[in-house]
Amino acid sequence: MGINWRRRALPAALLALALSTATGCKSTPDALPKPTTAPVTAVARVCAKPAAGPATAPAGAVTVDPAVTGDLAAKTRSSPPNTTFWLRPGKHRLDRDRFAQVVPKKGDVYLGAPGAVLDGRRTNQYAFAGTAPDVTIRYLTVQGFVAPQNEGVVNHDSADGWVIEHATIQDNSGAGLMAGARQQVRASCLRANGQYGMNAYKGDGRISGLVLEGNEITGNNTDDWERKQSGCGCTGGVKFWAVDGADVRGNWVHDNRGTGLWADTNNNDFLIEDNVLEANDGAALIYETSYNAVVRGNTIRRNNWVEGRKYADRGDTFPFATVYLSESGGEPRVHARTDKIDIYRNVLENNWSGITLWENADRFCNSPANTSSGDCTLLVKDKKRCAQPGIDTAPLYADCRWKTQRVDIHDNRFVLDKSVVDCTVKCDRMAVLANYGTYPDWSPYQGERVAEAITRTQHNRWHDNVYVGPWSFVVHDPSRILDSAQWQATPYRQDTGSTFRAQDGG
Repeated sequence: MGINWRRRALPAALLALALSTATGCKSTPDALPKPTTAPVTAVARVCAKPAAGPATAPAGAVTVDPAVTGDLAAKTRSSPPNTTFWLRPGKHRLDRDRFAQVVPKKGDVYLGAPGAVLDGRRTNQYAFAGTAPDVTIRYLTVQGFVAPQNEGVVNHDSADGWVIEHATIQDNSGAGLMAGARQQVRASCLRANGQYGMNAYKGDGRISGLVLEGNEITGNNTDDWERKQSGCGCTGGVKFWAVDGADVRGNWVHDNRGTGLWADTNNNDFLIEDNVLEANDGAALIYETSYNAVVRGNTIRRNNWVEGRKYADRGDTFPFATVYLSESGGEPRVHARTDKIDIYRNVLENNWSGITLWENADRFCNSPANTSSGDCTLLVKDKKRCAQPGIDTAPLYADCRWKTQRVDIHDNRFVLDKSVVDCTVKCDRMAVLANYGTYPDWSPYQGERVAEAITRTQHNRWHDNVYVGPWSFVVHDPSRILDSAQWQATPYRQDTGSTFRAQDGG
């Protein structure tokens, strides 16, 4: 885990900005859907107006009675796989045992009638658990469960193939929802959960084929875990771990205490498009020690006001950003729909700073400084190989690092009005940098090697963007702060074809 940020939510306007049609945009791999030409103009207002479920039981469904405590779990146990359960209107309760959760069978379907709520009464830890695949939950509110830290209430055991649609998962401890392979979460409200709205983590392997579409993800991390466990990196709207293939599309991720979307450790092949990411305490998006992603057509605004300001007030010179790539880049040897990190056709407006590309020289596979200490890169299976003397030479010298490389930032619009952000310094930065390598004493990456590489030789490019407002640029290390002319000039030659203006001309 890397730098963790947090912000107390501020109100924000809900209408998205339009982005002028850009020119000179590179083509997108055919395997990806066609890109949109502008950020979305509407948001998924799921929490305010949840869709209503069926008012009567579908043919063949088992009816669940809210007046009978434990009726849902009992009828699930006594029914065969592929049963549909219809929960009557009212508040449904499990038995008063913290492990009295529902354990579905393969193919079970749970449908909530209008007003159907499954309430854990701050007693039960989990709502739905077990390893049965292909379970569906629709039109149901799940609330009041008390999962422990890093555990989840719905799909507690990260079973595969679950579909969560038109659900409201709110006011629970831990994560509202876990995720397994081929999971689809659509048109649902993940609100005010104690740690995460969703924790996409599977303890026994990687998650593939994840879809998160049209959801509202808001107000999560109510328990403020960073205050309880400083530096835990364990908070925010959604956290992704070792996910191989994810479509994150059309979501409204806002007002979370912490990061909005955070992909941490060996994620790959993400498509993050047409989302509205706003008013999150920390970064809108962190992509950390991960690979290959497309980030396009998103509206990103008013993020990182609390976290950025907190570090600035402490005198920290690091460029804390709203889109933060930490040891992450494109890698053609890791199969995905793209072989780079492609960030384009997004609008970033009045955030605390913009995009930071960062690489910690001391963080690599088998280094004591690696906060994901049990993991190695996707290019090296045995972390013990990342040691002297082999790590000094190819291929391990390159393959033992998560590298911020092949990042292409183009055709975006960056707008900053410091009077809106209420800042004077340290809120106006783009950055590509690393630290001076010092640790451990056997590291082959000591000195300025990584800083030189990320800045000059790892194919990280800004170009054909529009900047409005007073932007500055940090290169190599935090001490090198450039204006736009220096940024575009030799030796950096960034933002070819980009335009800079002090005020928005419309």
